Amino acid sequence: MAALLGTSSASILASKSFPSHSQKSSLLSFSLTSGPSRGRKFCGAIGFPVKKGRSKLKFSVSSVATEISSGQAQKVDSKESQRPVYPFSAIVGQDEMKLCLLLNVIDPKIGGVMIMGDRGTGKSTTVRSLVDLLPEIKVVAGDPYNSDPNDPELMGIEVREKVSEGQELSVVLTKINMVDLPLGATEDRVCGTIDIEKALTEGIKAFEPGLLAKANRGILYVDEVNLLDDHLVDVLLDSAASGWNTVEREGISISHPARFILIGSGNPEEGELRPQLLDRFGMHAQVGTVRDAELRVKIVEERARFDRNPKEFRESYKAEQEKLQQQISSARNSLSSVTIDHDLRVKISKVCAELNVDGLRGDIVTNRAARAVAALKGRDEVTAEDIATVIPNCLRHRLRKDPLESIDSGLLVIEKFYEVFS
Repeated sequence: MAALLGTSSASILASKSFPSHSQKSSLLSFSLTSGPSRGRKFCGAIGFPVKKGRSKLKFSVSSVATEISSGQAQKVDSKESQRPVYPFSAIVGQDEMKLCLLLNVIDPKIGGVMIMGDRGTGKSTTVRSLVDLLPEIKVVAGDPYNSDPNDPELMGIEVREKVSEGQELSVVLTKINMVDLPLGATEDRVCGTIDIEKALTEGIKAFEPGLLAKANRGILYVDEVNLLDDHLVDVLLDSAASGWNTVEREGISISHPARFILIGSGNPEEGELRPQLLDRFGMHAQVGTVRDAELRVKIVEERARFDRNPKEFRESYKAEQEKLQQQISSARNSLSSVTIDHDLRVKISKVCAELNVDGLRGDIVTNRAARAVAALKGRDEVTAEDIATVIPNCLRHRLRKDPLESIDSGLLVIEKFYEVFS
């Protein structure tokens, strides 16, 4: 249990742990994700030695293969062309960060996670490795906003109009998107652009969707988020608050749904994050440099194995990835049936009140995260141990800063937790 709370609170939890039947199934036993399989690259002309001047033969073979299984060929080609992703289950240590990411995949309404720590500690690698674990969701086919066919709040305007007219929607299954937001991105690239010329000449609202449209119902990842330009921070704040992105140009206004899991990472030495944006992150994970020499050697060796042969390395972790993926899928399905006792809810709110946490976002996120932990462990009821696991990550970044305070804010939360829950 101590490992899950990170190094900041490990010492306290070691001495004060709640006895629970769930200790046998520690969260560190999770191990999964299948992700895109890396099949043999498909090419219609492979195996046919073609000499100069025999392009006709090569063309005909390729055409036949495309006609037979063009969809399969495109699918394999697209998977093969992707950059190899380091397996999530192969990442050594950093259990606090991994747990926060998994909980947000299980319950996106937790509100994302902010990962702060030393450079070179695997923050970006861990976040990008989450791609393989992302489950499939139902979307309206051909819709640029990944509209939910069943939830009007997550539908684009055009899809809503089709539903109101009684038209039948074409629904497909697709994996949750993970969109990278570059630090140098322009506001038009993030929000989308309106073709003013076409709007004026043809009277059509021609809109080119941006990154926020692509990230709807998915994950928006911002590396070095504390270095993000202020105008982009404002855009993220607006979208995170309302769940919609509105583009205004020359008297023309276009809106679309933009609800996403916001994941940010950064090094605190490079600058602080604006309090308004920091508060929008549901959880906060602290990452430290591994000090154990044997563990460092293991990390270096595993990375060297991956660099030598990514395909073989990913194959060696395939079983663990699939197991973890199934565990996440099961937790998402059972989340709605997980309950939390009223007495535990009262104690959570008492902790927040005594820590002078502004607003009620801390209470809401802690309740959601505790239920997600219970679902991940395969239980239908939240225990005090589940709350102890997540409450430092949910409240650490919401405490008022005291420049004279040297103790880690996560430890303050844990101390108050045991004072209230005892």
